[in-house]
Amino acid sequence: MIQLKSHQLDFHFEAGTSRGVLTNKTSYFLRIEQGGRAGIGEAGPLRGLSPEFEEDCTARFKSILHGLPAIPETVADIPTFLENIPFHFPSLRMAMEMALIDWVQGGNGQYFNNSFSTKETPIAINGLIWMGNPAFMRKQIDAKLAEGYTCLKLKIGAIDFEQEIEILRDIRSRYSATDLIIRVDANGAFSINEAKGKLQRLADFDLHSIEQPIEAGQWEAMHDLCRENILPIALDEELISIENRSALLRLIKPPYIILKPSLLGGFHATRCWISAAEELGIDWWITSALESNIGLQAIAQFCASCNNPLPQGLGTGQLYTNNFESGLYIQQGNIFQKTGVQRATPFD
Repeated sequence: MIQLKSHQLDFHFEAGTSRGVLTNKTSYFLRIEQGGRAGIGEAGPLRGLSPEFEEDCTARFKSILHGLPAIPETVADIPTFLENIPFHFPSLRMAMEMALIDWVQGGNGQYFNNSFSTKETPIAINGLIWMGNPAFMRKQIDAKLAEGYTCLKLKIGAIDFEQEIEILRDIRSRYSATDLIIRVDANGAFSINEAKGKLQRLADFDLHSIEQPIEAGQWEAMHDLCRENILPIALDEELISIENRSALLRLIKPPYIILKPSLLGGFHATRCWISAAEELGIDWWITSALESNIGLQAIAQFCASCNNPLPQGLGTGQLYTNNFESGLYIQQGNIFQKTGVQRATPFD
């Protein structure tokens, strides 16, 4: 039996991006119950990013779930089973993979067995700074630094560029690149004509990287920016809905790629991206995509299993006023999972 349930998550604040302001988002939860066990997965399609996004995905998701064959009995069989879900439904694939892994593993929220999920070994993460007016952004920055983060990621591209430059100048006047890693994420906000000049301005601040400076789909222009190497570029939105991974990476040749399992089709799909990237000497890190604490816990466990030493882009579970209880906690810029904690369920 497969159940589907939606849940609207409400933000604590207006979360600004270059694509607009978010005040809430809806996640859809799958529950697979069979043989006295239950597994739970989360689909969190995002407006403007997820190819399957609709204001209410319930009917489309139910239609796909209704036509699925019998669920697999082993983790090894899951990737083949997921091919029954259309490729352009990546978050639904993610939810199904999560739920199946949970079910096969016994239904206790232990999606991946590693030192993070069993021994509270931490994962280093970047502190995310949302777009907003300069005072709001500086308040977030000061709070993250006080909490012990040594890597910050700033959303840029929504407010005046000169104000963003001043914010970066202020940070660097207090913290050198050896003391604080700074990443910026433009979410495709720069035009092709202005991108080179803006990257040159940003390069003055010893930034680690910039995510998606121009809109996805402009492969030749992105290749040119990566070749000039003004500032290391990380592809993010560029990876969504791409089936020929190697073709994209061989053409653009980015220094980094950002992997969001919910936008790429799940954990197996993410591993395929990792293999394609590493074959070409491209570095990567994993990022959550506004999932609830249920999806975040699974992604964090998966992230730990990949053994990447770079700070990861995992959420902290603190965005929402009505999130589910979490087995995760944050300390000094690291995320931990408490041992022996069962994950919450929206089906209670």
